[in-house]
Amino acid sequence: MEIGSHLVGSGLKEYRKEVSWREIMNYAAAVGDNNPRYFDDERVDGIIAHPMFCVAVTWPVTEKLEEFIESRLLPAEISATKVHYTEHIEFHRPVKPGDLLTVKGKVAAVLPHRAGTHIVIRYDVFDQREIPVFTEHIGAMLRGVNCPDEGMQSETLPSVPACSTQDRPVWEAKITIDPMRSFIYDGCTNIFFPIHTSRQFAKMVGLPGIILQGTATLAYAVKELINREASENPGCLKSLSCRFTGMVIPGTEIRIQLIEKLDRDNGKELHFTVTNSEGRRAISNGYVLMKNLSS
Repeated sequence: MEIGSHLVGSGLKEYRKEVSWREIMNYAAAVGDNNPRYFDDERVDGIIAHPMFCVAVTWPVTEKLEEFIESRLLPAEISATKVHYTEHIEFHRPVKPGDLLTVKGKVAAVLPHRAGTHIVIRYDVFDQREIPVFTEHIGAMLRGVNCPDEGMQSETLPSVPACSTQDRPVWEAKITIDPMRSFIYDGCTNIFFPIHTSRQFAKMVGLPGIILQGTATLAYAVKELINREASENPGCLKSLSCRFTGMVIPGTEIRIQLIEKLDRDNGKELHFTVTNSEGRRAISNGYVLMKNLSS
């Protein structure tokens, strides 16, 4: 199978979604994040969504990407090979209950890779007033799919500064992943893919068994970063980026490490990693930009 850079620039059909308070609470509950900003609907400003809720907004498009590409140039059998590889989200404001969101997307890049083909989708998400809420660049690896040309990108893809230190981590958090967590995350977020809930399917595609959703692993890291570096205020999060490089098996332990913290004029830059129980990086090149806000 092969796919070329002719896909780059292809637009996606728009997707619209109304956000409910129940979905917001369910997402935070799915990753065990009890921050009252996600649950206490008696707060003066009401509740807001966990930052990683953004991936639940765009998932219906990502899941059926071949049906949303207007040019119909992505065969279903190629789309089925995709696995989450990179993630970058720029947050313009938190998602809130009652938001009527419109997801506009396009293929931003198709790039050859030793493992297949790296395809990047850009989502621009707006509220009912057409004001930007978040921008996501989600990268998928099309496993075993050849890119016969040199690849192409329609824009400069988001980049983050490299981590400049190899010193001991600033802090680390060890978290045991509930054996049922992938099922809970699946049910509470509607982010469904059978490698996370079907042992039979996971083994059929060459995995050792059920693995935790990468976005769930990332959500655990985001929780620790917000609690420890932003006084539990998720509104401080300006941008988030990472690469998914390893598996997390439910029932095992992950280790979240802040490996560099750089203070800036109006915030801070944070570099982090997540390793699995075998000491391999499940999340690499983790980066967060925090802005200073009042609590």
